Amino acid sequence: MVLTHGAGSNSNTSLLIELAESFAGTGFTVLRCDLPFRQNRPFGPPRPGDAERDREGLRNATSAMRKLGCEQVFLGGHSYGGRQATMLCAEQQDVAAGLLLLSYPLHPPRKPEQLRVQHLPGLQVAALFVHGTRDPFGSVEEMEAALKMIPARTQLLVVDGAGHDLGFRGKSVREGLAGEVVPAFTGFFR
Repeated sequence: MVLTHGAGSNSNTSLLIELAESFAGTGFTVLRCDLPFRQNRPFGPPRPGDAERDREGLRNATSAMRKLGCEQVFLGGHSYGGRQATMLCAEQQDVAAGLLLLSYPLHPPRKPEQLRVQHLPGLQVAALFVHGTRDPFGSVEEMEAALKMIPARTQLLVVDGAGHDLGFRGKSVREGLAGEVVPAFTGFFR
């Protein structure tokens, strides 16, 4: 499992750390990685020209996992990282066995007319989406509609009361989220 971060963070977020530890506890080899834009700049969001390099970084991370002997490699990403993972898999369908998408940024907050779904009809890789009921980047209903555009198998795991951070703020950890996500993921990909 390759896990990556959103636009405003890095691979050391409490969300990714807890998920990585939980996946590792069930036998997964897990790589938490910083996208190239974050490797170049410790702060600030990605620039428009960064997306292609960030997808190349994800492709390199999956290749590194295969070199370690991992036969099936899954891509997981929070927000921007998940969006880049979906775009990469829509471009190159054999790069990952499946996707774990945490708080997919369906549209910018308060701008539902600016949907980020153009590539979804080309996504042929199964994907588990994890989404909070209070996420300003898309409502549960909007996510359900977007998932219908994907020809591959999808599932939506709704986290009641969670926003875009899925209940992880700073160093506080939302109790039990990994305990929901990991079994849902392994069950979905069984």
